[in-house]
Amino acid sequence: MNTPNATKSQLIVIGNGMVGHHLVEQLVEQGATEHYEITVFGEERHLAYDRVHLSEYFSGRDADSLALSTAEYYAEHGIALRLSEAVTAIDRDRGEVTTPQGRYPYDRLVLATGSYPFVPPIPGNDREGCLVYRTLEDLDAIRAMAETANTGVVVGGGLLGLEAANALRGLNLDTAVVEFAPRLMPMQVDSEGGELLREKIESLGVQVLTGRATQEIVDGEASRHRMVFQDDKVLETDLIVFSAGIRPRDDLARDCGLEIGERGGVVIDDRCLTNDPAILAVGEVALWNNSIFGLVAPGYQMAKAAAATLLATASGTQDGSFKGADMSTKLKLMGVDVGSIGDAHGDRTPGARMFRFLDPIKQQYRKLVVSSDGKRLVGAMLVGDNSYYDTLLQYYANRMDLPEDPAALILPSSEGAPTLGPDALPETAMICSCHNVTKGDICATLDAGAVDLGAVKGETKASTGCGGCAALLKSVVDHELEARGVEVDKSICEHFAHTRQELYDIVRVEGIKTFSELMEKHGSKVGHGLGSSSAPGLGCDICKPAVASILASCFNEPITDAAHIPLQDTNDTFMANMQKNGTYSVVPRVPGGEITPDKLVVLGQVAQKYALYTKVTGGQRIDLFGARLEDLPAIWGELIEAGFETGHAYGKSLRTVKSCVGSTWCRYGVQDSVGMAIRLEHRYKGLRAPHKIKFGVSGCTRECAEAQSKDIGVIATENGWNLYVCGNGGMRPRHAELFATDLDDEQLYRIIDRFLMFYIRTADRLQRTSVWRENLDGGLDYLKQVILEDSLGIGEELDRQMQTVIDAYECEWANAISDPEKLKRFRSFVNDARPDPDIIYTTERGQLRPA
Repeated sequence: MNTPNATKSQLIVIGNGMVGHHLVEQLVEQGATEHYEITVFGEERHLAYDRVHLSEYFSGRDADSLALSTAEYYAEHGIALRLSEAVTAIDRDRGEVTTPQGRYPYDRLVLATGSYPFVPPIPGNDREGCLVYRTLEDLDAIRAMAETANTGVVVGGGLLGLEAANALRGLNLDTAVVEFAPRLMPMQVDSEGGELLREKIESLGVQVLTGRATQEIVDGEASRHRMVFQDDKVLETDLIVFSAGIRPRDDLARDCGLEIGERGGVVIDDRCLTNDPAILAVGEVALWNNSIFGLVAPGYQMAKAAAATLLATASGTQDGSFKGADMSTKLKLMGVDVGSIGDAHGDRTPGARMFRFLDPIKQQYRKLVVSSDGKRLVGAMLVGDNSYYDTLLQYYANRMDLPEDPAALILPSSEGAPTLGPDALPETAMICSCHNVTKGDICATLDAGAVDLGAVKGETKASTGCGGCAALLKSVVDHELEARGVEVDKSICEHFAHTRQELYDIVRVEGIKTFSELMEKHGSKVGHGLGSSSAPGLGCDICKPAVASILASCFNEPITDAAHIPLQDTNDTFMANMQKNGTYSVVPRVPGGEITPDKLVVLGQVAQKYALYTKVTGGQRIDLFGARLEDLPAIWGELIEAGFETGHAYGKSLRTVKSCVGSTWCRYGVQDSVGMAIRLEHRYKGLRAPHKIKFGVSGCTRECAEAQSKDIGVIATENGWNLYVCGNGGMRPRHAELFATDLDDEQLYRIIDRFLMFYIRTADRLQRTSVWRENLDGGLDYLKQVILEDSLGIGEELDRQMQTVIDAYECEWANAISDPEKLKRFRSFVNDARPDPDIIYTTERGQLRPA
């Protein structure tokens, strides 16, 4: 038996997921630790983590970076956190919970047990290789199984199903989605939106099978499993992931006699109380007004209400209240925008009227649902472009009067669609639904002394949940600060009272070629001591790499020259990516993925000689990992002698131009995609930019090079090339947009030249093309006017700037190994070329590691 603190009431929280942890945060903020001794039980071994971004675990994020808190936070506030300890029973009569480690008394108890993935009762659903997509352990199991698989199928075409499909696709599996309903995401989109969504998902190489009911899963002939459908059609696969919905984890509540809904879920009232006044429930396990809420925002609102209820009992203050939640969602699935607001299907609003807009070329669909009198927005649906979402949500959430022509809200901006600025929003406008932050809350925070966006986030926690409100929050904060007479500081750092764009213009117009000259003429020599390298006149870790990038973009001088090397980070200094074990990666350029057998032999010989781990990358290159610092010049000497160049994998510059085999080999290819990819990679290699840039070139519309997920995507047509821009397959996936069609080679080069140079001129530091496009006033239409129509009259100037960079190209590694002074940087000791004898390396999977 656990020994309680006799001076405080015992509060037990069962569940340490996102909602359970948010409840703890609310309890701490509201002072509950003065009244309760709190114990939290978590079944998983991990601290509460961000399930909203769970799929990023496959993209390199580790469990620690997904964690929402730390063990120190719990200890600091005197909260006992018991991970890997599942509660197995609740004894309401004795006021105890039981775990395999013992029994624990409670005065108040909160169920935050969440939900479990629904696995359809299909014969064979328990076969090896049939998994679910819910926890980090589930993702580990999927990744392990994928190592011996070629194909994968996701059962379920809803939100979680498409997330799972994206994960399998990211593991290089041929992926299919099987959905029982006649369309994908049936709860969010209608038949028109579902068909467009299907087309966009299939264009990414994912097979979509809708209206399919799996009857059984048996042994396959060519693969591990065979799925047999209701019409006796079959689909074979090596891996099956069930993501067909969720069910509340209410077994503990059932077993102890709490009231359960007809279809599951612990029944709660507005105060989150169950039929036992000592027990509350929050999140996906809770049934309020006959509804289960499967989104994080309603769960957070329940947690806030539950904390207030617990404090009301302990301190006599007023109870909190949960009044339901808006289930509107803005999603990006496999790079495809999907938005759903209110009564998106119009089936809950008598007399609802609907407006629809469909652009089959741009693959965008928008639907507006308005009240019978045309005065109120009651729902909306978006597929392919969520840029309309924030405005529509504010009209819906705040019951604002619609414009005279409601259809204008979903028409393309070139046709006059109105925008809704921060000044038009009422004080009650919900800015962050995850943390229930209104415009009024933000204004109150600013009135209380907050002076910037960071302070507002810290005080209100706005935009720290799913992050979908980030752009709107910044817009509101900037507007309100300016309305209060506060100048919004857009300086890049304390050393330069300029934006990155302004610094670029200064450097280019004045021909400034060194950081010291820029600092002398336009910088502040009064450092404030911010950052490890911040000092008067020396710059900091923000402005130095930003200026280094600007100088390289303008003049393309070697970054290892004496005047530039102090500006570089570790990766650029040594022209290699430092790995977590202190070794470095070597990534030679392989233009378009085309490589000769002789060069493959050289890579193998170098890898063997220096004991390097080798990997073929998604960008069609071969990476060599585990190189010691002192070996880098020798390795590159051998590679350059064999005809290789640096691949700039370490820099914010052009990385790769991925291509399919095109018309040379493929029976579907209509143009030489390999040849074009090689020409593009040679043209732009070495081009420095605010962030890394990736290209893709596909030889036909089957899109095997995944060009529409790249910053620059080129797809062959019978008449030339179609150009797509501003895609991104990284942390914030975004589908590229069609920019120009049926271009010949020279037209393609000229447009890309101007596009890239305009991006380099106007983007913020460390801003991907996708984010730049989202923040660009006027959006894609404005970009087309500037690049295609030369509306600013700068086209020829952009051409000259790009040609200057192209003409100045020099392989940075070839430059470095020809200069004895530069080679000294690769020594462990200034006066001795020998390696550090105290570092001992061992080998794991062929990769050197410091022991």
